Amino acid sequence: MTQRIALVSGGLGGIGTAICQSLAASGHHVIAADLKPSDERIAALRALPGLIEAEAIDLDVGDADACAQAVADIVSRHGRLDVLVNSAGITRDSTLRKMERAHWDAVLDVNLGGLFNLCKPAIEPMIAQGYGRIVNISSINGQTGQFGQTNYAAAKAGVHGFSMALAREVAAKGITVNSVAPGYCDTPMVQTIPAAMREKILEQIPVGRIAQPIDIARVVDFLAAEGSGYITGAMLPVNGGLFISF
Repeated sequence: MTQRIALVSGGLGGIGTAICQSLAASGHHVIAADLKPSDERIAALRALPGLIEAEAIDLDVGDADACAQAVADIVSRHGRLDVLVNSAGITRDSTLRKMERAHWDAVLDVNLGGLFNLCKPAIEPMIAQGYGRIVNISSINGQTGQFGQTNYAAAKAGVHGFSMALAREVAAKGITVNSVAPGYCDTPMVQTIPAAMREKILEQIPVGRIAQPIDIARVVDFLAAEGSGYITGAMLPVNGGLFISF
């Protein structure tokens, strides 16, 4: 069988690294894309089980030309691109009254614009080969909103709207498009939340803990599997019961 090729944006971040690890364990050749990856972070990725041959590329997902070139290079070298996981994300938190336009633009450009910049060039080779799996990382805060995060919540809500629309466009081509909405996860981004606030959040999570990156990665790996071809346009919440909807 042909080995599946998987590109993971934000692949050297907390959740992204776990996604790379899960996909590698499922037999994918993994390419982790991140902004200016250091030698230390690349070495740490390749030290994980199954990732010794993983690739790491420097990529700004807010740069459309760079994304198109990255996808073209991958298809040229490997002959295909089977899985795309859009995991890159940033925060620039403040209330709307105090938010600078630059902080709005930065979050929308990366967290939502990055989907457009990578999905658009990835769709063509996936259509040509009649197979593809796209998984986009949304957030619980895109479902519920969060104080001080109008930019982040808007972008993450947009992630699922984008995913549903694209899913309809490419379903007949053998390509699925889904989103995953993590709750609070033990990553550097969440660790910046003040300790007292983190304790209050923890008290509200029915399962009694925040997520570990692997909890998110397992769901991404499931959606990226060949056997998940009848699931598309869906959002899978992974939040420990913090937000439960009908």
